[in-house]
Amino acid sequence: MSRAGILMLAMAFGVPSFAQSVVPIRAIRAEQVVRPSDISAARDSWPGAISQLEDAIGREARVTLYPGRPILQGDLAERAVVDRNQIVLLNYSTGGLAIIAEGRALSRGRPGERIRALNVASRMTIWGTVQADGTLEVSQ
Repeated sequence: MSRAGILMLAMAFGVPSFAQSVVPIRAIRAEQVVRPSDISAARDSWPGAISQLEDAIGREARVTLYPGRPILQGDLAERAVVDRNQIVLLNYSTGGLAIIAEGRALSRGRPGERIRALNVASRMTIWGTVQADGTLEVSQ
């Protein structure tokens, strides 16, 4: 089959004619945010690899990323908004009652994750869901 025939079949079945993967230019350590100057597009395509530069920029590395190796979907996550030992606001509300207290995060957290925190006043360890603004929503 000719090259033009292969291209026509690829277009008919919705297969992209040019595949690429995103690779780091330099080593990116875990918990570092990926910047545009850190990555480039490789012509090779790997299964499970990120294919668009925009999908990697601004996200945080979960593991160390090495130059020339493809960045897989599971290698990146949203940025953590709470760091370990950071002072955070603890919000508890039920019915008409709302309590706001100060706490210390016992681990890092991204929006939507549940982490433990220490209530500074009572010295009790509680669980809370990280909010986008860095507060913890405490539930019963």
